[in-house]
Amino acid sequence: MIVSPDLTFVLGGAASGKSAFAEELIVSSGKKKVYLATSQVFDDEMRDKVQRHISQRGPGWETIEAPFDLGPTLADLAPNSACLIDCATMWLTNHLLAENDLEQAQSALLQSLRLCPAQVVIVSNEVGHGIVPENALSRRFREAQGRLNIALAAEADLVVKVTAGLPLVLKGQLD
Repeated sequence: MIVSPDLTFVLGGAASGKSAFAEELIVSSGKKKVYLATSQVFDDEMRDKVQRHISQRGPGWETIEAPFDLGPTLADLAPNSACLIDCATMWLTNHLLAENDLEQAQSALLQSLRLCPAQVVIVSNEVGHGIVPENALSRRFREAQGRLNIALAAEADLVVKVTAGLPLVLKGQLD
């Protein structure tokens, strides 16, 4: 059984195994399992992906869709809950494409995480290992994602990077 602290931050590349690792942290907690989904479904491919992920998680998960404002859901969680936010990258993308104030959104998210009474595991993509993007929107996203990841890592009790399905603890300790 893996025990994680109140706030765990799991990051890695796309399809690195980070979500599966994060799900295992929630399952191992023995607490009520809450999945806070940040993606938005705009096409059949994404709808199929969401259904596949729901099936893979299996029964016993409460799924809440919150593509923008995570605060109300986090505030309403019971202390005996464990919440997986999957993922910060989609959440940031939603705000970026909606042309929201990213600094304000990030500040609100961090405050909500600090006040949340439940255990939280938040997943994010590491985007800093690639080349400099060729267009302004992509560069803006990469910079914003980097700042968000730095802020989440600073807040977290435990930070784990997952590569090829293998977790590497960067901060804190897995019990």
